[in-house]
Formats: sequence, structure tokens, C-alpha cells
Amino acid sequence: MTNNAHLAVDALLPLIRKFAAQHDQQRSVEPQVIAALKANDIMRFSASENIGGLNQSIVRCALELEAVAGECASTAWVLWNHLCTFHLFAGLLGPGNADQLGDLVRSNAWVCFPAGASTGVRGQRQGEHFLLDGKAAFGSGARYAEWAGVSFVLEERDKPQFALVDLTQDQVRIDADWFAMSLRASATDTVHYEHAEVPTNRVVPFPFMYRVAFRDPERPMVHERYREDWVALSDLWLGMMAVGLLQAALDEVVEGIRDRIAIAGVKVAERPTVHVNLGIAQAKVTTARDAVLACCRATDQRIDDGITPTEGDYLAQLAAAMTALMLCDEALALLLRVMGGNGLREGPAFERRVRDFQAMPLHINVHQDRVSEQYGRHLLGLPPQNPF
Repeated sequence: MTNNAHLAVDALLPLIRKFAAQHDQQRSVEPQVIAALKANDIMRFSASENIGGLNQSIVRCALELEAVAGECASTAWVLWNHLCTFHLFAGLLGPGNADQLGDLVRSNAWVCFPAGASTGVRGQRQGEHFLLDGKAAFGSGARYAEWAGVSFVLEERDKPQFALVDLTQDQVRIDADWFAMSLRASATDTVHYEHAEVPTNRVVPFPFMYRVAFRDPERPMVHERYREDWVALSDLWLGMMAVGLLQAALDEVVEGIRDRIAIAGVKVAERPTVHVNLGIAQAKVTTARDAVLACCRATDQRIDDGITPTEGDYLAQLAAAMTALMLCDEALALLLRVMGGNGLREGPAFERRVRDFQAMPLHINVHQDRVSEQYGRHLLGLPPQNPF
């Protein structure tokens, strides 16, 4: 396991571990854990120093999320969502809204971005505000957040606009409708806007293929780090969360199997196939970790050198995370083989980790079908088809 003594979340890990099973059972992260996270420096890691943030490296953020995921994947998921969506929001809002971003950072405000399939939000101008109506789906962490990013249109054919919506206003309603088997406490809920207000001076265009727009040297940015695409960073960090979860599961299997007796008094730890499966599983998890961290380091170096990312850089980030998740998936299958029927029992932490992992490679940002297709198109010199 990774030595977490240097991590900002280190002091929180016992608390997160204590409530992990409860989070899964009650489908909501304990308020005490949310409060502890909001009081922790981790909330400001993806914010640059000029808006009150800590401007931490991509590697450092990855290591923090890896550690949290090893204790509770739902907690890691909502923290991950905050860090990577703030990165997007800072890129979209730009220097003209640096004061608003700074206020959020200095107050350790939590942000989310409900914008999944079935989302549809419209706006109408009323004086110095836009009034927003509609629903936004898959808002991971929405019930724990103070602000949500929202993309909306004013008329049928209008180009999308973007703003941050204050979730504490009465005109916002959050449905606790995430009933998946995985990440039960991630609060990937639906947000309803019912004449929710946003000031007109806080609204900016939401460009199609925004990652390409962010690479334009003529576009002013709050900080150069925000030229890196948020989807790519979310994938890298998601890959490290998968590694943290798989390493915790593997460690648990190894520890629990030492004295385990199978049918007819056979000592499980002495079976050659157990040795083989565990050895391959650990090799796959280690390789997944190395692949993601190597790409994180390359990203940090690019940011430090002031080099604008290319489409090839973006796809390499996605591909590294996709491959890491594939390796973790293969490792998990080997762990299940070692565990046998005991691995299917409901209740133990291993079973929860098996369920939680299922959502990770299925996330649209890192989905194998989407990423591999786009990477293949790029290799053939064909233009990208996805806006993200």
C-alpha cells in the first residue's frame, strides 16, 4: 500500500474508513465526513494560486484520490467530481470571473456538474438575471455541493451558455434518485431548476469542442493549467481511484486468506493457483498505477513548461486511464477467482469494492468503446467526433 503520511487526506482516512460501510448501506456520505472534507486543503488542490487555490500537481491530486478510494469509493467519487469539474469551470469562466472563482475557493465551496444524458435546461432573461428551468441529470455530489455548473440555451437554436448556479436557493430541487448497485453514496442525483437565478454578468459562452477552444493562445485563461482538458484529468484521476480500490481489495484478500481453510481441510494459501492468480493480479494493479502516474507526470511537466496540450496529448491521457481500468478489471476477476463463493457474500468490504468498481470503466469519460474509437480515428488522421 502507498504511504499516505504526506497526503492532505491522511488525517481523514480513519474517519472515512469508519463510515464506509454505512455510506454504502444508507446511500449517503456521513455529514461528518463531508464537513471534514470541506475543511481540508484537498478542496483547493485543483484551483490555481491566483484565485486562492493551492495549485497542486496532477500527480498529487491522483495520489490523494487513490488513498480515499482505498477506504470508500463513494467518498472518493464525489471528491474527484469536485476537483475535476472545478478545473472545467475555471477554464470556462475565465479571468472575467476570477473574483467569483476566488470567493468559491476561499470558502472551500463544493461544486458539481449535473449534465448527463436527459439533461435539458432553458433560460430566459429577466432584468439583470437569467431564470433557468429544466433538469440536469447525473449530478454526482449534488446534495453535498453549494454550486453547480449548468449549460443552458435561451432559444431552440441558440448556442449553449454556461454559469454557476447557487444550489442553496429555493428555486433548486435535488432528487435523491441514484439507486445503482455501485457507488451508492455518490449522490449522482437529478437537479431540477425551477426559475433558478443566475446573474447575467456571470454567464459565458459554452463553446462546442471546448478543449480545442482552450488551446487557442489568444484565449485568456485564469491559469495555464486550465488549458489541459478536464475530461482527460478526470480519467487519469479515475484510473488512480480504481488502483486504490483494487489495491485495498487485493490486500484484504491476501490478509484474509492466510489462515483460510477450504473443503476437506485444504489450506487455501498453499494452493499453487492462488499464488499464480494473486501474483498476476498484483502485477496488473502495479502496471495500471505506473501507467497513470507516468501520464500524470507528463501532464505536470507540460503545465510547468507552459506547453499547450495537443489532441494527441489529450487522447494519450484518456488511453492511459482506459488501459489502467482494463488492467484493474482483469485483476478483479482474478481476485474473485481466488475468493470463490465467499467473494459473492453480501456485507464484507470486498463485496462492496467489487460493486463499486463496476461503475468506473462504464463512466462515459473513460468508456473503452468511446476512448478507443477516438484514439483510433486520431491515429488514422481523422477528425474527432466528440465534444469531450
